[in-house]
Amino acid sequence: MKPSDFIAKLAPIAAQDMRQYGVPASLTLAQAILESNWGTSGLTQKANNLFGIKGTGPAGSVTMQTTEYRGQTPYTTQASFRKYNHWHESVADHTRLILNGTRDKPQRYHGVLWADYKTAATEIWRGGYATDPNYPKKLISIMEQHSLHQYDVPSPEEEERMKIEQLTAELQKTQDQVRQLNEQYASAMKLLTEQGIAIKQMNARLKAAETDKPAKVPSWAGPAVQAAKKAGVLHDPEGSFDFYRIMTVLYRLGIINKESN
Repeated sequence: MKPSDFIAKLAPIAAQDMRQYGVPASLTLAQAILESNWGTSGLTQKANNLFGIKGTGPAGSVTMQTTEYRGQTPYTTQASFRKYNHWHESVADHTRLILNGTRDKPQRYHGVLWADYKTAATEIWRGGYATDPNYPKKLISIMEQHSLHQYDVPSPEEEERMKIEQLTAELQKTQDQVRQLNEQYASAMKLLTEQGIAIKQMNARLKAAETDKPAKVPSWAGPAVQAAKKAGVLHDPEGSFDFYRIMTVLYRLGIINKESN
């Protein structure tokens, strides 16, 4: 079996176990890879035992040669290992071992629960799962080489925190959009107000222009109006103040007088 096929077969089982019990999928996968040599070991072939767990399993047991350590010194011995009907049973038993520990120390492996992959690799060794002093390094190397942490799922608390962060980000985005809309609305209202004032001012000027007619010819414009009438250039003396001002200017410049002459 190719490594990619091995991971593809085991990863969903490991991820589901983590989701239910908190045993990191990266740890389950790395231990299975290391202990079973990618499913090719004699123990895995004969007993579906992926993790080298000793004792009697659902399908009995098998006796196999194994390497143990006294400090830094390895030695070979015979041991009885659990036998399973299929890999699912092996993974489930591995999870139970981590959750229940041993009679003398039920919580010996609890340091791995919901831990990151490096912590899990160290804590499983500290709990006494293996005697090899390089066991954590070997697990971490496998985890990183094959990116096994990608199969880890967040804890319920972490998942809740992520949901809260997501909701907070969405709320912040909505608040920013509302603020932008309020700013746009305020700008539009300001523009409308300014345009309204300008229209009112224009209307006022138009009304003023319409009513800018005196009741009679102003005294200061009288000579100019008379000269214009005499010259035949003015038939209706009624007009606005601007009209009378123009007539007066023309009169004083002598233009109307010249025409009258």
